[in-house]
Parts: sequence; C-alpha cells; structure tokens
Amino acid sequence: MESIQESFNKMPANNKIQQQYKEMKKAIMADPHIRSFCEEHEEVDEKMIDRSLARLYEYTTQTKGCEGCPGLSECINMMDGYEPELFINRTVIDIRYNRCPTRIQEEDNKKRNEMVKSYYIPKEILNATFADIDDDGGRIDAFQAADQYVEEFVPGETSKGLYIHGGFGVGKTFLLGAIANQLAKEKGVQSQFIYTPDFFRQMKSAIQDQSIDEKLNFLKETPLLILDDIGAENISTWVRDDILGTLLQYRMTEGLPTLYSSNLDYDLLEEHLAYSNKAGVELTKAKRIMERIKHYTTPVFLEGKNRRK
Repeated sequence: MESIQESFNKMPANNKIQQQYKEMKKAIMADPHIRSFCEEHEEVDEKMIDRSLARLYEYTTQTKGCEGCPGLSECINMMDGYEPELFINRTVIDIRYNRCPTRIQEEDNKKRNEMVKSYYIPKEILNATFADIDDDGGRIDAFQAADQYVEEFVPGETSKGLYIHGGFGVGKTFLLGAIANQLAKEKGVQSQFIYTPDFFRQMKSAIQDQSIDEKLNFLKETPLLILDDIGAENISTWVRDDILGTLLQYRMTEGLPTLYSSNLDYDLLEEHLAYSNKAGVELTKAKRIMERIKHYTTPVFLEGKNRRK
C-alpha cells in the first residue's frame, strides 16, 4: 500500500500539495504523545510515519486522559468514553481505543449502584457517603461504629450487623446508605435496602399473585440485608411470625448479616412486636424474634437534631 507521500509525489504540479502535506506532518509530529511514542520504538522510521500519517492525524484529534472532558454525554472522541492508544501494527503505527478514566469511573459507579438495590428508598439515600454526613457534635460515636463496621467487614465471614436507633430525622437511614455504598465500593458487597413498613404491605398484597415465596427467598439469600425503620409497621402475627421470623431465622442459620434502623431501642421494639390487633399480647413470640436480632447485631445509638424540620 502506498503512503500518502508516495501518492503525492506522483501528482503533477504537486508543489502546493506537498507543502500542505509537510505542514500537516510537522504539526502531527509536534504532538508530544506521538513524539514520545516514536522515541520509545526504535523501529519507527520516516517511511512508517508516512504510511501511518492518517492514523496519527486521527490520534491528534482525540483527547487523552480526559483532559478538558465535559463528560461522557459531550465526549468529543470518535467513541464516547474511549481514548486512543498508539501501537505498532506490523509496518504501520495504528490506534486502538480503550476505556477512558471517566467511563471507567462511571461504569464503576453504575456497578456499585446496582449492588445496592432497594425497595421504596429515596435516591439520595442510595448515593449516600460518609463524606456527606455532617457531625453536629453528638453523633461521632455512631459514625465511628459505622466506619469500624465497614473496615472490619469480611465478605462471606461477617455475620453480625448493626442496630442503629434514635429519634426521628437524625439520619439513621442516611447512615445505613453510606455503610451500604462504602461496603459496595471497598469490598464488593451486594446489599438489599428495604423500607420495612412498605415491604410488609407489599408482602400482604403478594398473597394474591402467589409471589410471597419468591420475594422472601430473594431477601433470605442477599449477602447484606438492610431493614430500615423496623418498628414503624403495623404488626400482625402473620407479618411477625411468617415473614420477619422466617426471614431472620434463615439469615441467622446461614450467617448472613442484617442491618437495622429504628426509632425504638431493643426493649421498645420487643413491646411493639408483642402486640397485634387480633392476637393481643404475645410476649414469647416477640422475644423469639428479638433473640435473633439482639444476638446478631451491635446496638448503635444515633442522636442529633431532627433534620426534617
């Protein structure tokens, strides 16, 4: 295959074209990335450069390392989110395209977000990080407990969770979201985030389409289960014994960790679980549920002002 230079030399009255060619070549070879590549490869000579000029020109029009990148939606490269890399392809300098840092970061974020799945949880909670949490002076112990939990978490081995309790609007759910995201980012832990009252209502409606077992089995086996706002639901013996009890029994047996948030401490949650409209007070059954929670969680009290006001 003829090089651009060889084709130009065959043209009559080609002085102007050759001059344009030389200027283009000079501009291309002034690119620091191209100069560096040529210096690193001894086999590169003028003939190879002439044969490769079209590809080298293409290389100069693309961004590298996302310099000045406005984002993937406005990427100027030929392939959105991919940057060029020069390599020797027999007798020419060729280009291959690799994922750029911005695309890698976006795909990592997407993968991490997919690890933290949810029922009825606001988007801002699913994107929570420890860096987003402000300390008003009374919550440092809870933050340290959460950070330590993430640091000491061993996928496939850690079986205990956290029971984060405190008043309304102090940031319990947000802290759980930060823990889930940090575990996904640092240790690849997949979690399922559940707003408990809405989930229990859904399970009641699942009786009609006979999907209870399918939904329950999914939660039984998720590596990290997060039950947000437990104790805020309207309790019934069926929800307590057949749904919550069955779920926690399986996870306890399999050594799978569960995180909780609640406005109630252990004792108040036990009182809540003991009472139902139809059956009245059933302390023994409530204690059975609480044993599965107490022995497999560390209580963490989160105090602070109500941020919802």
